[in-house]
Amino acid sequence: MNQYVVTGGAGFIGSAIVRSLLAEGAGKVVVIDNLLSGREENLEEVRARVELVRADIRDYEAIAPVIRGAAVVFHEAAIPSVPRSITEPIPSHDVNINGTFNVLRAAKEGGAGRVVYAASSSAYGDTEVLPKVEGMAPRPKSPYALQKLVGEYYGTVFADVYGVETVSLRYFNVYGPRQDPSSPYSGVLSLFMKAVLERTQPTIFGDGEQSRDFTYVEDVAGLNLKAARAKNVSGKVYNGGNGGRITLNQAWVLLQKIEGVEIAAKYGPPRAGDVRDSQADTTLAVRDLGHAPRFTFEAGMRATLEWYRTQR
Repeated sequence: MNQYVVTGGAGFIGSAIVRSLLAEGAGKVVVIDNLLSGREENLEEVRARVELVRADIRDYEAIAPVIRGAAVVFHEAAIPSVPRSITEPIPSHDVNINGTFNVLRAAKEGGAGRVVYAASSSAYGDTEVLPKVEGMAPRPKSPYALQKLVGEYYGTVFADVYGVETVSLRYFNVYGPRQDPSSPYSGVLSLFMKAVLERTQPTIFGDGEQSRDFTYVEDVAGLNLKAARAKNVSGKVYNGGNGGRITLNQAWVLLQKIEGVEIAAKYGPPRAGDVRDSQADTTLAVRDLGHAPRFTFEAGMRATLEWYRTQR
């Protein structure tokens, strides 16, 4: 029986990958999560079909036996926050770099089939042209961006030197159900959802004209499964975005329209480490992985808002 391992599988994106695997008939899915930011309730409807191992990716001895012999390891576990990596660089470094090394080492020593790694578009930094293409020179602006880039490099090295199949997907601002809005480090759209339902003003850092390639979480999960199956892609890096670009102001206007309210946003100073504009060139992901996002931004926003409404 093929065993699939999802590190960080109780998290926002990881749990979406778990559900997609089970929907496609995966025989055995094992989640590795320390439940510090992941939540077991994210797996509630599939909990009986999943093995949950409560372990930290910084603990090699704990994760190595779980990864041994896995057909595919989806490595999602991370501290995924630019601001937090600036204020708390040590744990961010330890999880995102040392933890990723542990996962790759365990895959090598345990004969795992492939590692699909959650990389980040933040590695690009600010670029003079858009959309952002995989061949551009990285210009990370934060510890987090650098840490995720190091994970990519490690993936390529493990593929070239040790023969471990790896694929890195640079995520572009993933949003959707189960994204936690309770933290000051939460994704902006989850904070927008909370604000519009509570009829409170959201705070937008900067002028709101910074743009993002917002990508619905189910499209990201689908791309992970495609990356797990694709041929002749080991050691490569792909953009995992939609190819579009939406400003924060536009996103807030759309959400007000969907909800039928008018609430003026508050504006604060720009945040250190934030990239001004982001947009993915998806040519290679479409060609090599069969990437085919199904959700428009508005469709994803409507689905996400309805989920948040049911959780109130």
